[in-house]
Amino acid sequence: MALVGLVRVSTANQETQRQHDALDPICVRVFEEKVSGKLAVDDRPGLKTAIDFMRDGDMLAVQEVDRLGRNLLEGLVVLNDLFQRGCTVKVLDGIAAGEHTERSFLLDMALALAEDRRRDISRKTKNGLDAARRRGRVGGRPRVIDDDKRAIILARRERGESIRVIARVLGVSVGTVHRVLAEETAGANA
Repeated sequence: MALVGLVRVSTANQETQRQHDALDPICVRVFEEKVSGKLAVDDRPGLKTAIDFMRDGDMLAVQEVDRLGRNLLEGLVVLNDLFQRGCTVKVLDGIAAGEHTERSFLLDMALALAEDRRRDISRKTKNGLDAARRRGRVGGRPRVIDDDKRAIILARRERGESIRVIARVLGVSVGTVHRVLAEETAGANA
């Protein structure tokens, strides 16, 4: 029996070191993915590779059960897939800590709580952004386009330059240039 680790975070800028610190010393191999836990198994490359790597009798180790899925349904699908393959699951921390060879009320409840936590975090974030917006503050990423860049985009487009060339010269995405041009068109039509 081999212990195979799975490290998962939702976005590329999140840190995985805490999970690696827990799994690297005890696992023969640790797979990592930076994708949403709400995705299906086939859309999660790290999980899919870990499952393909595992053999009958192997155990998939995760730090917490929500690393399998932050969505109850997808977490259950992952667990069922693992158990049908003869794999077991080892959860290091949380209410479902321990080794599991089949679905249980405890695992199901831990996944349900993980989904509820994710939904709660999302709701609180939206509420905070709405409250800030009502006070005149806008959350999110700062805009990459200031007045000077806007003027450059409009002038270069007026000269007939392609959106891709403008984006490359300014070091911004094509979508950003599209947005500036759309905003300008909408402002002119208003």
